[in-house]
Amino acid sequence: MAHAGRTPHVASALSCADVLAALYFGALRIDPSTPEDEERDRFILSKGHGCMALYATLAERGFFPEEVLEEYARDGGRLAEHPSPRCVPGLDAATGSLGHGLSLGAGLALAAKIQEQSFRVFVLLSDAECAEGSVWEAALFAGSRGLDNLVAIVDFNKWSAMGRTGSYLEPLADKWKAFGWSCTEIDGHDADALGATFARVPFEPSRPAVIIAHTIKGKGVSFMENNLEWHYRPPNDNDLKQALEEIEGRES
Repeated sequence: MAHAGRTPHVASALSCADVLAALYFGALRIDPSTPEDEERDRFILSKGHGCMALYATLAERGFFPEEVLEEYARDGGRLAEHPSPRCVPGLDAATGSLGHGLSLGAGLALAAKIQEQSFRVFVLLSDAECAEGSVWEAALFAGSRGLDNLVAIVDFNKWSAMGRTGSYLEPLADKWKAFGWSCTEIDGHDADALGATFARVPFEPSRPAVIIAHTIKGKGVSFMENNLEWHYRPPNDNDLKQALEEIEGRES
């Protein structure tokens, strides 16, 4: 998709692909045949620049035919470089202006409580957007309201658009706990750990849950891993060939 669309952010998509697979093929209470079910779990990709991974996951899960992925980043296509609401079944929110996804998720979670609905809300954030004040406003609100139907996942790949993130975020878990959240840290590429952790939410009654998923930017492609260049660069023909050879070799 990145190669055909000549778009960046493929490394950001790869860092969260395992998290999305664990959500859509295990944790989320969803049915692709009834994508508008009022009781379905909601998912918000706050780091909208990683949407290639979400589009691919939705297609694999059966929300729309895989051929639709060919419309990514094309004039008149349904799949924009950042998600837009209702562009395809299973995608509910426009995202990509970083720092807003958790606020939207908290609002949905509160609405579910008020209306006595059983759905849960999962929000995937980038670690860099945790530098946004709006994230902590939403975290404070959710903690104070006891929104235990809200789950945040931080894709903690340790990179922002300009460099490393760790120095100004740590201790990240303690910050979330101070805002009234229950927190756990896991390997964001360990399928078993992801599945077991999602099965335990909420971790505590009357507390929203946050999962800090330690990930690798560009995971699975050697020359993209932990390489900031791939936040910006679209893959050329040779890059695509090498990347697919690595991935296919690993699968075989």
